[in-house]
Amino acid sequence: MGIRDIIEGKREWRAQVARVKALPPDYQIVYKEIQKYFFRVGPVELVGGSLLSGILDFFEEGAAAGTGVIELIGSDVAAFCDDLIKDSRTYADLYQESVGKEDAN
Repeated sequence: MGIRDIIEGKREWRAQVARVKALPPDYQIVYKEIQKYFFRVGPVELVGGSLLSGILDFFEEGAAAGTGVIELIGSDVAAFCDDLIKDSRTYADLYQESVGKEDAN
């Protein structure tokens, strides 16, 4: 990863943070909870940024339509997150696979 990649990543992150701040307060709270959940669970796709930016697009559309965030995702944020990543690999999966390979050797 070169310096240009780092700078571009920071630029994209700042743009995303600005978009989150433009959301209604209840959407901001839920988005930040989703973000924390994904950082803890560690879906591999999170690194590319498409997962969180897709959720942000979804939230912007919901807010523009006047839909409440709970109406949009339901009352269980963790269940919403789990459903989004149910077919995704997590860093925990990668770790388990690496431990399994070490044990086989």
